[in-house]
Amino acid sequence: MVLRPTLTGLTLLALLAGCSSAPTDSTQCNVEHLQKMRGKQIDGNLVDELQQDANASTVRVLAPGDRSTRDFNPQRLNIDIDENEVIVRLSCG
Repeated sequence: MVLRPTLTGLTLLALLAGCSSAPTDSTQCNVEHLQKMRGKQIDGNLVDELQQDANASTVRVLAPGDRSTRDFNPQRLNIDIDENEVIVRLSCG
């Protein structure tokens, strides 16, 4: 007995192969268009706005001397501020 692949079987295999591939991430952070915000005083509302505008799923604000993890998260917005709570750097990771 010879088994022949059917169109339904091939379609199912194609769908399963698609499920096993790495998903594309539409929530990756992007800050290129936000660099104009450097020099602005940070507050809670601005943090929320920047997170949304950067399309970031998480955000962290880093002041001088703050410790942070070294893990890279392409969905995270990093906001570096100075001692006066002024934005000095915006980056993803």
